[in-house]
Amino acid sequence: MKLVIGNKNYSSWSLRPWIAMKALGIPFEEILIPFGSPLGNPDFKERLAPYTPAGKVPVLIDGDTHVWETLAILEYLAERFPEHQLWPSNMQARAAARALASEMHAGFSALRGECPMNLRRPIKPRALSAAAQADVARIESMWQQARARSGGPFLFGRFCAADAMYAPVVTRLDTYGVAVSREARDYIDAVMALPAFAEWRTAAIAETWIVPEDEADWPTVLTA
Repeated sequence: MKLVIGNKNYSSWSLRPWIAMKALGIPFEEILIPFGSPLGNPDFKERLAPYTPAGKVPVLIDGDTHVWETLAILEYLAERFPEHQLWPSNMQARAAARALASEMHAGFSALRGECPMNLRRPIKPRALSAAAQADVARIESMWQQARARSGGPFLFGRFCAADAMYAPVVTRLDTYGVAVSREARDYIDAVMALPAFAEWRTAAIAETWIVPEDEADWPTVLTA
């Protein structure tokens, strides 16, 4: 089984299935294709073409089966490896986890646009628009309610696909010094304490590719 991903410093969508598979013990081979940019890989689309017609990462390859789109990958993995319990075993909790994951997949565009994932960026606050602040408030509310029902430390007790979907948001709130509640900070710390997250972050920081549009403070943060 193979997982095609983009730059670890920037590719929030690649992080989601990667951390799910790593944290839950599903073995795979990683294929990293850096994003196209003047300072990155101008042949990104061409190199990715054999794996997916969508032209985007991530892509899961299981024999002759190619699966793209993050939620589709997570659902495929849940069916392929039921013993790893990518979703909660309880039906009601599973429905809630899928709802949270879907809301992440489709929403929070203001926060994502203003705070692109960038693990190499020095941690410092950045002013957020009212729309981005509303995104943060909604995320905090969902996290608080889910963890109150499950008892934590993750959204539904043990780490699952829903946590994988929110892992890039965890990095954004941390990197951009967003003020959050104590409960939200506890959840952020729980995700960042995962060995799988530490492995991804170490590799991300070591990358040398630069994608200017994903540098929210370009170019000052690179020369500070």
